Amino acid sequence: MQEKFPIIETERLILREVTLKDAEDMLTYLSDPDVVKHMGLEPYQTVEDVQSEIQWYQSIVKEGSGVRWGITLRNSGKVIGSCGFLNRAPKHFRAEVGFELSKQYWGKGIASEALEAVVKFGFKHMELERIEALIEPGNTSSQMLVEKTGFVREGLLRHYEYTCGKFDDLLIYSILKGDLT
Repeated sequence: MQEKFPIIETERLILREVTLKDAEDMLTYLSDPDVVKHMGLEPYQTVEDVQSEIQWYQSIVKEGSGVRWGITLRNSGKVIGSCGFLNRAPKHFRAEVGFELSKQYWGKGIASEALEAVVKFGFKHMELERIEALIEPGNTSSQMLVEKTGFVREGLLRHYEYTCGKFDDLLIYSILKGDLT
């Protein structure tokens, strides 16, 4: 990764590093059961919960295993979601992408705009060849989002994660650098 946190700008969005000052804004969506339902998380209860999430974002950048951008609208500095990479395997030129968005912004093309920009950044600046998305079978909106972005469904990973006291199946999707033509 680069020394300075990369900022990505799109037509409507600025994707930037989140800081502890963003915790209140992030609590708005991370405390919403509908937002975290397919993330393998219980809804966050406090600003301190969110601060530990922000510290995780900072730690994955430091260790080189990922990067997570806060999604902000150009006309307000407020963080309304996040999108980024985790489980990066530089040796294999791949990473997993994840995203979430405040419910009041669903259905407006914002997640799509952010995901597309992050995928392009990964291929162009992080030397990725493959980007994966792991999505719960019940999360049809995220499946449609990644498919619209060009991801291909590869299969089902049975009991792949243990979260919130249960084993979760996850669908695996991928997009390759050469898929973006």
